[in-house]
Amino acid sequence: MSEAAERKMQFLFALRSKGVTDSRVLTAMEKIDRGPFIRGIFANRAYEDMPLPIACGQTISQPSVVGLMTQALQVTARDTVLEVGTGSGYQAAILSQLARRVYTVDRHRRLVREAREIFDALQLTNITAFTADGSHGLPDQAPFDRILVTAAAEDPPGPLLAQLKIGGIMVLPVGQSDTVQSLIRVTRHEDGFDYDELRPVRFVPLIEGLGRD
Repeated sequence: MSEAAERKMQFLFALRSKGVTDSRVLTAMEKIDRGPFIRGIFANRAYEDMPLPIACGQTISQPSVVGLMTQALQVTARDTVLEVGTGSGYQAAILSQLARRVYTVDRHRRLVREAREIFDALQLTNITAFTADGSHGLPDQAPFDRILVTAAAEDPPGPLLAQLKIGGIMVLPVGQSDTVQSLIRVTRHEDGFDYDELRPVRFVPLIEGLGRD
């Protein structure tokens, strides 16, 4: 077995051992290589199950958390998904394998530009990336079947709840930025929202406004 094949097998084993069991999610994560999304001195750690720093003071989440969040979102092939917090672009690339269309927004122009370059190189044509204040969602493209937020807010932002379709699901971390947060799943019904607490997590805070880069 080649070193690359062995590394991939260990990567998938680590995902399964942390609870990522959905076969569609595992297939997507096997297909999308995490390597191109990590640049510079941490590139050789791309296949370890750990968060890593990226540009603009942000992080790329550890793969098992990406897998668990994606699994909790229950994406179908017909869904239009909004991701708030493009970061490296890795999570959007995973979603692109599962959804019909992915819109991703980030407040940092540089991150959006670099993510777009990777999407183009990988020929991921069903992702549209914007520089925008993600806490307001994307009203022009709403409503969404699924919304994934990769930064922590103290409460689910009202504009995002409003942009979720009836029957839609949103997965996001909530809590104070400097303490352990909870990953929650919000399901919208005709008469309101259901909230399920999934697991403790730690994410960068959701910040309003655009970055200065």
